[in-house]
Amino acid sequence: MTNPLNTDHFWMPFTANRQFKSKPRMLVSATGMHYRTDDGRSILDGTAGLWCVNAGHCHPKITEAISRQAGRMDFAPVFQMGHPLAFEAATALAAIAPEGLNRVFFCNDGSEGVDTALKIALAYHRMRGDSLKTRLVGRERGYHGVGFGGIAVGGIAGNRKHFGPALAGVDHMRHPLDIGRNAFSRGLPEHGAELADEFEQRMIALHDPATVAAIIVEPVQGSTGVILPPKGYLQKLRALCDRHGILLIFDEVITGFGRLGTPFAADYFGVVPDMIVCAKGLTNATVPMGAVIVRQDIHDTFINGAPENAIEFFHGYTYSAHPLACAAMLATLDVYKEEQLFERAASMAAYFEDAAHSLKGLPFVKDVRNLGLVCGIELEAIPGKPTARAFDVFLKCFWEKGVLIRTTGDIIALSPPLIIERSQIDELFGSIAAILKAQQVLPQSATVPA
Repeated sequence: MTNPLNTDHFWMPFTANRQFKSKPRMLVSATGMHYRTDDGRSILDGTAGLWCVNAGHCHPKITEAISRQAGRMDFAPVFQMGHPLAFEAATALAAIAPEGLNRVFFCNDGSEGVDTALKIALAYHRMRGDSLKTRLVGRERGYHGVGFGGIAVGGIAGNRKHFGPALAGVDHMRHPLDIGRNAFSRGLPEHGAELADEFEQRMIALHDPATVAAIIVEPVQGSTGVILPPKGYLQKLRALCDRHGILLIFDEVITGFGRLGTPFAADYFGVVPDMIVCAKGLTNATVPMGAVIVRQDIHDTFINGAPENAIEFFHGYTYSAHPLACAAMLATLDVYKEEQLFERAASMAAYFEDAAHSLKGLPFVKDVRNLGLVCGIELEAIPGKPTARAFDVFLKCFWEKGVLIRTTGDIIALSPPLIIERSQIDELFGSIAAILKAQQVLPQSATVPA
């Protein structure tokens, strides 16, 4: 008989630790679309792990590439040294990036990617001799990781309140979620593009635009409940940045690598930013890796502006372009191409949309938002018990239906692996529907005291 697992010492991230450890939900293996639990149950993965396992779990080509590289060379420094896979990986990533974005700075995850992009933006303007451009602009309800730069430009109060302002000189745009005008939109909402114009007017009133270095946005805001850009909104942001010499950064940690049926959301929307931050699906989440893909002239400003033989950009990470991560990334990009997973996601989007909107009219469903293979289902909160209704659905999905979903507040967020089949889409949304129909009364665990 094995000893019971000691859960005391692991301080779990973004988790209600006491609740989890009272009845742990343990995943012990995975393949394809499913996890397996420690009690032997199969769990349909409706979230691609954490928005990241786009090609499905334990893909043999990717795992073999990692194993092979681990036996050949476990680590190599990239400070004043190099290894071939780092350059191959950068070339492969540049090949699928939007035109003009062809210089790659590797890091370890999205949080590091955001901080890297913000540092590039600030240093770029200084390298150009424009010392006025020091202000960074994010968006309300934006999630840009948990580095100090990311929480500064991010717009989630809980991520910010314990840590002070993090960075001075940061402002925020309004988010474009408008359920009153756009509830149950199929795809991009019709109303709200004017928010980009409103921000320009506010910015001009509050700060001279000449002081703004960069605007960073998620093309689709994922972690705060799948907030979609209204039609024309991102195009207006691009035009605003062009008018005022502001860099536009897309945080595509979630939307990159096929989530919308294209390599990047920039391709889907036809809007090319000055930098793209990516991670998650970059290696199919097998080895941590992130990257910032940069417009060539931004890169060249650093390279040509520094003295000969001098370091041009004082920034980097021990594990930048780690050999195992590079091997995983190259294999992952091959899988995406060989199995046509981006095209497959595009072809499944309409069926996924129909399934998502089949929830309209069910108890407590106040909005459904979808694009590509991502969906947000906003529920009416239980009075006095915010987040309880969605979390109750999460628990019932896991324990009773064998389905993994994700919740943020009272919003259910779905982002399955791109290999999902129609029958699995039916199972995913059918499980949620059955639980909502059974929730005609308040869940007992969340009942408001008299």
